[in-house]
Amino acid sequence: MSKAPLRIGLSARLLHTPPAELGFPGKSLQYLEQSMAHWIMSHGALVLMVPTIGQHLGLRRAQISVHDYVKALDGLVLQGGADVSPTTYRQDPLRPEWTGDRIRDLYEIELLWEFVIQGKPVLGVCRGAQLINVACGGTLWQDISEYVPGAGAHRDADLYDKHHHDIDFVAGSHLGALYSGTPAGRVNSIHHQAVRDLGSDLRIEAYSRGDNVVEAIRWLGNGYLFGCQWHPEFHGGGGDLLDGSPILQDFLNAAERARGD
Repeated sequence: MSKAPLRIGLSARLLHTPPAELGFPGKSLQYLEQSMAHWIMSHGALVLMVPTIGQHLGLRRAQISVHDYVKALDGLVLQGGADVSPTTYRQDPLRPEWTGDRIRDLYEIELLWEFVIQGKPVLGVCRGAQLINVACGGTLWQDISEYVPGAGAHRDADLYDKHHHDIDFVAGSHLGALYSGTPAGRVNSIHHQAVRDLGSDLRIEAYSRGDNVVEAIRWLGNGYLFGCQWHPEFHGGGGDLLDGSPILQDFLNAAERARGD
């Protein structure tokens, strides 16, 4: 009898004030961009978006808890989206537009550590990688172009995921081992923030070529926490971009091992 597919939780993007044309006045939306779900599903796993849990929504933790959700899942993917709030890493926003989403930060950090506690893997993409760093006590550059001397362009609003640059793997890293035979790759770049001070027990596994902005991090603790700054779910259709499959398969293999324990 074949084994049941892995059940992968996907953290929700939050839209606290939807545009009027969407028709949800006074409501909050929780959503995902379909590429991430389809990327995971294309590797044979089920995807279930995990909603926030809070008393302001009429839910008591005695009724349903983060622990219950995590127990029902095999792994977690933290997807991209709004900035991490500087207040989450004990700083003030340097501009009003960099205030970020503190509500989402707290929701995702609680999810992240509950997965770690239950021995299940976490993969962070773009904002998700930054969230991992902050959850481990690190900080972020609030804007690469303004505050990182000599930095290249890491975001182009018009090109979006068609904006690309090269990265270099750190020698001896697990990420580098996944792409044995090549010390580098080409990725999309959609972010304006990045890792500044590295969090506790984290190791850098890739840098952007030319400016050494951190592009990938991995936790050295007893568990699986990995974050990449690019969006591997957008690397479809061939071309010269780094194949995202080894990253996802490595994560799913960790989820399979955790389920088998």
